[in-house]
Amino acid sequence: MTIARLSVLLGLLAVGASPAAAYELNAWPAYVAQKAPDGTVGSWDAAGPLFFSEQVPAPDAGTAEGFRPFYVQVTGGGSVRTDILYPLFFFRRYPGAYKWSILQLINGEGLDNSVARAGGPTDRHFDIWPFYFSHYTQDPIDTYHALLPIYGRVKYRLGYSKLQWVLFPLYVETRKRHTTTNYYPYPIIRNIHGDENGFAVWPLFNVSTGPEHTHRYSFLWPLIWNNELLPDTDEPETAEHHHEEGFLPFYTKTTKQGSVDENFAWPFVGFTDRVTPTRYSETRYFWPFFVQGRGDRHDVNRWGPFYTHSNIKGTDNRWVGWPLWHVLKFTDEDTAQRKTQLLYFFYWELDESSVSRPELPHAYKRHLWPLFSDWSNGAGSRQFQFPSVLEVFFPANPDIREVWGPLLTLYRYDHRPTGETRGELLWNAITWRRTPTAGLVEFHVGPLLGRVRRPAGDRWTILGFDFGAKLDHADKANR
Repeated sequence: MTIARLSVLLGLLAVGASPAAAYELNAWPAYVAQKAPDGTVGSWDAAGPLFFSEQVPAPDAGTAEGFRPFYVQVTGGGSVRTDILYPLFFFRRYPGAYKWSILQLINGEGLDNSVARAGGPTDRHFDIWPFYFSHYTQDPIDTYHALLPIYGRVKYRLGYSKLQWVLFPLYVETRKRHTTTNYYPYPIIRNIHGDENGFAVWPLFNVSTGPEHTHRYSFLWPLIWNNELLPDTDEPETAEHHHEEGFLPFYTKTTKQGSVDENFAWPFVGFTDRVTPTRYSETRYFWPFFVQGRGDRHDVNRWGPFYTHSNIKGTDNRWVGWPLWHVLKFTDEDTAQRKTQLLYFFYWELDESSVSRPELPHAYKRHLWPLFSDWSNGAGSRQFQFPSVLEVFFPANPDIREVWGPLLTLYRYDHRPTGETRGELLWNAITWRRTPTAGLVEFHVGPLLGRVRRPAGDRWTILGFDFGAKLDHADKANR
């Protein structure tokens, strides 16, 4: 199973109702419970969707419970997810580690204390963005505390191996690999030393040389530049240096081994001609609106914003009346995928099918915002919900769906591979279920009316009183 297909399946399981059980006790709005054949409660809701407890399906088999939206806790798969008015606050506990955050501004993460007690390392981060950063380990070299703008020294953060400041922006020091840059103040005056050496007064000029036989010259940034750079890391060791030069807006040129890119009166006219590693030629007029490109594995036909079509290494991308209509097609291992969008999110669909066995049913996700969402894993599981306000915006965020989704959903439908189906309306005020393997059909209108049809006969409940067929042992166990 590919990652993409797995994401569809997990999306199905994350947003759907809990697995249908054998019987239901419906005292809506006070209490609605799904019971197993032995009479135990598998999941329940109280006060509509506010209080709840339900089973989390595989692969993270566990329990989700709480008081939406104020408190939700999900356990399973060796982890614990706790949300308080998510995304206001969340806490995650993993085997030997933890992470928590307040609005993604105050954050903490690291190894659990149990790791240190067992003789393992100590590693903790604590940040208050963008003012305070800290990291604590048993090694003083990797331990730091930094307060912006007063004084700070952080390591391996924000893309730098070292970042230090004193009375920011009066003095800043950065280090990437073996090159150190000092600013006095940032970003005006810059002194560079290490593998690369140079001096700059921004935006007037920048002059530097190294590493190896490279140089960078710029004047009146970003108008004039002349750079000789090392080949990219994915190029052969024998590849020539890259050369970049430009005098905006009149002329720019970038030369790599087997490739030349030129622009005249940028962005009005531009050309690209590449012969290695694959052949590709491109012409641009008033970039990025009009682009024509042809190559061995790369074709572009852009007349933006009216029509754009590109095919890059088998990924077919098409826009009509950008951003009105978008179709993206690609193949991930044995799964052919097609994504369709109308105005980005008003209509959103992902369809997946098998390349080697196209006759198999497709898996799909469909959102018509804010009306409904419809999911199918192509193997007999399907779910539908109305309305659907958040799912299209947070397709990979189970916390948003668990905390807020049920509060905004009036109708849900769940179909299982076994043929078992369940529907609920108005937060379980009206429910119905069909279990073909047990010959069971149920219908409930809160505590007012209920019907359970089994091969032994029908049983009715009216205001909590039973009528109809004599109860069998399974019925008695669930009373």
